[in-house]
Amino acid sequence: MSSDKHSKELRRLALSVLQPGFTGTEAPDWILRDIADGLASVVLFSRNIDTPEQVAGLTARLRAENPDLIIAIDEEAGDVTRIESATGSTRPGNFALGAVDDTALTEAVAGGLGDELRAAGITLDYAPSVDVNSNPDNPVIGVRSFGLDPKLVSRHAAAWIRGLHSAGVAACAKHFPGHGDVAVDSHHGLPTYDADRARIAKDALPPFRAAIKAGVRAVMSAHLLVPAFDPDEPATLSHTLLDGLLRQELGFDGMIVSDAIEMGAVTGRYGIDGAAVRAVAAGVDALCVGGENADEGTAHLLVTALVDAVVTGRLTEERLAEAAGRVQEFARWSAGLSRSAAGGPADNGIGFEAARRALRMTGTAVADALPLTAPPHVVELAPDTNLAVGNQTPWGVAAPLAERLPGTTSVRVGHRELSAPEVTPSSYALEPAAGRPLVVVVRDAARHAWMAGALSELVAARPDAIVVEMGLPGPVAPGAVHISTHGATAASGVAAAEVLAGTAPDTAG
Repeated sequence: MSSDKHSKELRRLALSVLQPGFTGTEAPDWILRDIADGLASVVLFSRNIDTPEQVAGLTARLRAENPDLIIAIDEEAGDVTRIESATGSTRPGNFALGAVDDTALTEAVAGGLGDELRAAGITLDYAPSVDVNSNPDNPVIGVRSFGLDPKLVSRHAAAWIRGLHSAGVAACAKHFPGHGDVAVDSHHGLPTYDADRARIAKDALPPFRAAIKAGVRAVMSAHLLVPAFDPDEPATLSHTLLDGLLRQELGFDGMIVSDAIEMGAVTGRYGIDGAAVRAVAAGVDALCVGGENADEGTAHLLVTALVDAVVTGRLTEERLAEAAGRVQEFARWSAGLSRSAAGGPADNGIGFEAARRALRMTGTAVADALPLTAPPHVVELAPDTNLAVGNQTPWGVAAPLAERLPGTTSVRVGHRELSAPEVTPSSYALEPAAGRPLVVVVRDAARHAWMAGALSELVAARPDAIVVEMGLPGPVAPGAVHISTHGATAASGVAAAEVLAGTAPDTAG
């Protein structure tokens, strides 16, 4: 092969292992050119989504360059939503589904999502998260997990995958080997999963085994250090974890996708280009990039880095070709999955049904306090969200409650607002709620000291307050009535508002 032909072939191989994002609601010229040159995948984010018709048109334009193009999205149908980022998800997330613990319901919710994604031309969903959330202080997983029990997470992971696949959309189990027992957000730093091999096998790996048994053909690696297997490199960059554990021990022979390769956990030490080369060398087949770095320059930087790594011997051409081959194999499989799936039933409000079934109420005054007999004042204590969730996605109870109880007033305050001397419990909560019901909405109060403190002050001043927890329930349930939604999706907010207003339909479970 001539030098020029060889260079073009290396570039084609390098392009084929990228799964880049881009900006805008139309396909940019550079993406179309790269698809024509060998790019086998793209990934969509909320910035690419306006209406269902627009997304379908966008994916059709992309696929016109390659009918087997993998079009992915990071859509968990919970607090992490791209397809409904402007409104909040009409489906509850994993933790709510785990709270109900009805695998048929989980399968139906995933199937309804799959119908929507397939109609939009999407063939791969970076979901479900099969992490076991064994650390309540975890800043990045939380309600994205089905729960704290590996057996529960395993059965719902399998059900979610079956549901999505039944609609003709490929699932991707994440974040291998398990992101649930960490206390650092890998978007910014490198978490460490400090457990021995026996505990990892018992606590973290069962959901991945269940996912593989359920037929998942894509697994996303985690940017976390697992010293029991590799004391030096995070999982995404570790041959021991990706080849030794995932492929050899667990028997996975599908496509390994990296978590976003621009995240600080891997770029902090090696840069984005160095991390990309090391990931492919370790066993990653497809590099997800573009959650933050969604430009032509970044994509081409990674292509150049991969080609140069082959030329200089830091990455073998065989490994790059193997990765490209797995991507192509997955593309053919997922395209066939989409074409062969029969049209599923309409969603029929299954997400709202699931959110209602996930509600749990405790307290000494449930029968007396609910439904509310007057429009309340709603205080929403709002934490900063991580990059996976996104600050732009609406959440809460105030808006849907105001629709059901006109005259409802509300305020949303965060840590920074509460630090101002003029902002006191009286000013934002007690005075506006004088003579009226007070509803306090929190999100992971047990994980945020400032929020737990503010909540304690309000409940001490108003023992009759109704508390709605939209994150992980804490060890105590403050308030005369305490409602746990197990997630902060739009569906969960509506479900809580229905209970408060007395408009909830009868729901078993």
